[in-house]
Amino acid sequence: MNFSAIDFETANGHRNSACSLAITVVKDNQIVDQLYSLLNPQTYFDRRNIKIHGIQEADVQEAPTIADLWPHIAALFQPDKLIVAHNARFDCSVLQNSLATFGISTASFAVLDTLQSSRRLLKGYENYRLNTVCQNLNIELQHHHNALADSIACAQIALWQQNHFGSDALLPFIKQPE
Repeated sequence: MNFSAIDFETANGHRNSACSLAITVVKDNQIVDQLYSLLNPQTYFDRRNIKIHGIQEADVQEAPTIADLWPHIAALFQPDKLIVAHNARFDCSVLQNSLATFGISTASFAVLDTLQSSRRLLKGYENYRLNTVCQNLNIELQHHHNALADSIACAQIALWQQNHFGSDALLPFIKQPE
């Protein structure tokens, strides 16, 4: 399976406030590359969000914006590519809205949501948050809400599910580009 697992953290409750992004690239069922970047959302930071991920406004003053980073990662977000995220609705919305703030639109791409696949394929968990799924599958998650740690964990969940249920079992959870 080939895909890129993504995770965003936001500066506040608005979906256009990405302050960090991580991408974990998987080729032939192996993690082959990783990217992590702080992002300058050019907006305010909410205390609640800072408490969750620990990123503060001062940390991103010299960081690129999503618009600065986009030319380097846009090739991963194409109709023939698969993006994986745990709660993909959130991460894809943050991507779309953060780019829209800079007048950039993205191509459509296929998406697999490991939150949805976990809810259907893995029964009896207390909840299906990333850290809970990782704990139940014995997947190491060193620093929950660090975008890189979360994207690696998400990639490992997708690979675990493929190994245990087969690729065909994941197909119903892939939203194809429109």
